[in-house]
Amino acid sequence: MSYRPIVAVVGRPNVGKSTLFNALAGERISIVKDTPGITRDRIYADVSWLNYNFTLIDTGGIEPESKDLLLSSMRDQAQIAIDTADVILFVTDAKTGLQDADSGVCSMLRKSRKPVILVVNKVDSFEKQQSDVYEFYNLGIGEPYPISATNMLGFGELLDKVVSYFDEDTEAAEDEDTPKVAVIGKPNTGKSSLINKLLGENRLIVSDIAGTTRDAVDTRVSYGDKEYIFIDTAGLRRKNKIKDDLEHYMIVRTVSAVERADIAVLVIDATEGVTEQDAKIAGIAHDRGKAVIIAVNKWDAVNKDDKTIYKFTENVRNILSFMPYAEIIFISALTGQRLGKLFETIDMVRESQDKRVGTGALNEILAEAVAMQQPPNDKGKFLKLYYITQVSSRPPTFVIFVNDKELAHFSYIRYIENQVRENFGFKGTPLKFIVRERKGE
Repeated sequence: MSYRPIVAVVGRPNVGKSTLFNALAGERISIVKDTPGITRDRIYADVSWLNYNFTLIDTGGIEPESKDLLLSSMRDQAQIAIDTADVILFVTDAKTGLQDADSGVCSMLRKSRKPVILVVNKVDSFEKQQSDVYEFYNLGIGEPYPISATNMLGFGELLDKVVSYFDEDTEAAEDEDTPKVAVIGKPNTGKSSLINKLLGENRLIVSDIAGTTRDAVDTRVSYGDKEYIFIDTAGLRRKNKIKDDLEHYMIVRTVSAVERADIAVLVIDATEGVTEQDAKIAGIAHDRGKAVIIAVNKWDAVNKDDKTIYKFTENVRNILSFMPYAEIIFISALTGQRLGKLFETIDMVRESQDKRVGTGALNEILAEAVAMQQPPNDKGKFLKLYYITQVSSRPPTFVIFVNDKELAHFSYIRYIENQVRENFGFKGTPLKFIVRERKGE
């Protein structure tokens, strides 16, 4: 399993952080507008450079001395980004020159003791603006890297410098045999209480104050003759509750925890029901191909009849319709109800993640599937499926060879996936299908 390093983009307002972020991410994710403080939420994206993959975080501008509530909140979320990051891109503005606020941000960064790369943005001509760039040596944090985020100039040297700080073993295998389980969810769903109950001791602080868990914590748990590593994460909160709630700014810690995990346990509060925010959190694990277990906590506090579980399960499936593979269990961290079932489910899901199916068996299923439901066609040209093979696990990944990728509609590939699941299981884990063309068949 690999760990994806985190790179935070920080700086005072309106120096072009979001423009740089969007250029590196390859798409317009952040709002870009010439108004200080417009980037109010930290946003993340996965970036590749050479043979390295990392997660890039965008932040709101830092006003070191501001007492404005919003700017103060943005400073807090930037500090969290700094604390979490492996490498920091400190963005400044060549056109406005060195400002007192830059020095204030620089002081914050020095305290972090993290690698800091000084980026001087808005340098459209390296020759004409050379003296403007040299001015930033006065910050005393090393060589400035001149770039133009708008024109995408100077990115090569900058990214080379970024990846030079990554450990060679960040992509290496780490404790492969011990399942790593990220416990994710909104604040106050009982994530820390769950891990404490599993441990049989109050290892993690449990409080009714949302956001008590300020960092991701790894805890080794033994059950039977097996060991598991549980990663507790900061809870996530709805966007409209931004005022004083640092939980909203902790999404990157959940991303980081999920990156390191094999399995994500999404803890849902049974007394609240499943929400759109639960779906957004679940999407982080789904997008990264992680197995998912939905743990409906506080089940002891729900008034039940013979249809309660059925109705709750149906509601979960409707709202989390993008992950029909996820296993659902009903637990109580308070009483310990069905916690043994959690370990059983983790073991089953881990087995699904690592399952390998022979090419011969897969192609028998493919042939049956095609016979039962004719492949799509366009203007008389039919999709032909030649061959299917499994190429990797975690998540189980399959390659299907066809005559024309354009004819391989999503709905038909989903149909093939359903046939594979029906015959081979793969409970709890997403499956990845890659469609490739083979000409001349």
